[in-house]
Amino acid sequence: MQVQTQLSWSERIAATIIQQCDGDGYHAFPSGRWAYVEGMTLMAMARTGQHYGKQEYVDFMKKHMDLYIQPDGSIGTYTLEEYNLDQINQGKNLFALLDGAEDRRYAEAAHLLAAQLAGQPRTSEGGFWHKKIYPFQMWLDGLYMSSPFLSEYAKTFHHPELWDEVAHQILLIERQTRDPRTGLLYHGWDESKEQVWADSSTGCSPHFWSRAMGWYAMAIVDSVEHFPVNHPKRGTIIGIFERMCHALVRVQEQESGLWFQVLDQGFRKGNYLEASGSSMFVYALAKGVRLRYLEPHFRAAAEKGWQGLSSRLVEETADGVRLNGICHGAGLSLDRDGSYNYYVSEAVVSDSFMGVAPLLLAALEMERLP
Repeated sequence: MQVQTQLSWSERIAATIIQQCDGDGYHAFPSGRWAYVEGMTLMAMARTGQHYGKQEYVDFMKKHMDLYIQPDGSIGTYTLEEYNLDQINQGKNLFALLDGAEDRRYAEAAHLLAAQLAGQPRTSEGGFWHKKIYPFQMWLDGLYMSSPFLSEYAKTFHHPELWDEVAHQILLIERQTRDPRTGLLYHGWDESKEQVWADSSTGCSPHFWSRAMGWYAMAIVDSVEHFPVNHPKRGTIIGIFERMCHALVRVQEQESGLWFQVLDQGFRKGNYLEASGSSMFVYALAKGVRLRYLEPHFRAAAEKGWQGLSSRLVEETADGVRLNGICHGAGLSLDRDGSYNYYVSEAVVSDSFMGVAPLLLAALEMERLP
């Protein structure tokens, strides 16, 4: 079945994903385990369905969530005691399932994930460790995994003190990772300064990775969306977000409108225009403009970024929408030193949901702009 080209971009991307399902409507990717990219994919599909009134896409999310949520609210393949922030992300889909739910399993699952965050290991200033196995480390990625979930949980279950927690996490990592010269944020911070990748004086990793900043930018717009307008830290968060977006626009590649894998290194040998980070920035800029967190002039950067994605990295084939130029994965550990050569030597792939899910989110946000 060929995807109809007269549909919006988000509908075409969503239709491509549906086309990949088996005869029972299950997709191999989000059917395997409870995990962060899987959760983002389901969320992007449900948002597209909600916006365009396509129940099939909302049902796609529920069908795959129900593979994991047990009758008692426990979560298949999830272990709380790992204290892994990545494992919170898929829980964002639970809130959309609460309305009209006849049983309490979705609420119980949300409470379980909130319990993980209540006991999450912390730095001396209260910052969440990225994972139990990464002591005293905060990564920008973790803010996207946990903060929007906790913010919506605070609103849904009437725990206003949790907005203070979300604000603390967002502001703490920005303070620890921001480079005052460029305004960009380093990928990770090790309070103990023991990791091989950590600067001996600051504890920061050595480079500005596009997807890490993309995670953080999305974390802010998705978290603040649920804050009460009179929260005392709301304006500060919006202020640091706009300051960061100025820095991102400064490193946006002017001809293509895209962003580099290592943000400030331009066309240095090995560097390339990367799809997932670029999609995340388009999403955050567009949503920031729509919700008035950003001045209207940032719309031009979002539009330029979207034009670059759709004309340079996206292909339309008989099988639907394809996306090229995606960094397969990157992290920080003994064998992942955060060097320039490390980031540019990671595999570059096509059609990974690490890029496709942010692309779908970005497409939908561009379509929602007034």
